[in-house]
Amino acid sequence: MEPRLSDEVDALAEESHREVLVFDTSPLAHFARQNWLGVLKAVVGPRLALVPDVVVDELQQMSARDSRVRAALEADWIEHRELQTSEEIVAFAKFAALLVKGERNKGEAGVLALASVVGGIAVVDDGAGRRAARENGIFLKPTLSLLSDAIRQDLLTVKLVSVLADDLLVSQYRLPFPVGGFESWANENGLFDGHPNS
Repeated sequence: MEPRLSDEVDALAEESHREVLVFDTSPLAHFARQNWLGVLKAVVGPRLALVPDVVVDELQQMSARDSRVRAALEADWIEHRELQTSEEIVAFAKFAALLVKGERNKGEAGVLALASVVGGIAVVDDGAGRRAARENGIFLKPTLSLLSDAIRQDLLTVKLVSVLADDLLVSQYRLPFPVGGFESWANENGLFDGHPNS
């Protein structure tokens, strides 16, 4: 009988009891382009960061056009994971049927498949991917939510995340506010509730 998880991921998760974050292409590519991967690494902290093979493929394609994206592929804190068990392949087929249009959204489908199988948290910002995660009971943590959590935990400051968000917007990353709007948006959405500086 085929194992539910690869031995490597199973051993890492059980040995360390770490929470697993499964990243989509867009956050990694944009953080790499704007030289913010170090901040993302700090936000991940002791958790296990995974990317499925379809995300690796998308990052490789992007890095051929923009060498800055290569940093996301070479980051030693992000583990590459091939979807290979029957459970992973069935999950990928399910999410691909929901999300993939031509060559688009393969990364999101891979992230949701892997997160569903390993019991991880999907780090997806795309609207269709977030909807599919919610509709299928997959834990979801969009990038802005990760950053806001880090502010509440005093890992990052509001000022730093505001600058970071503005840099992402400059790189054409879609965020739900304009340049200079992170703090207002986060306050309006209750993302700083309970933080002493909110």
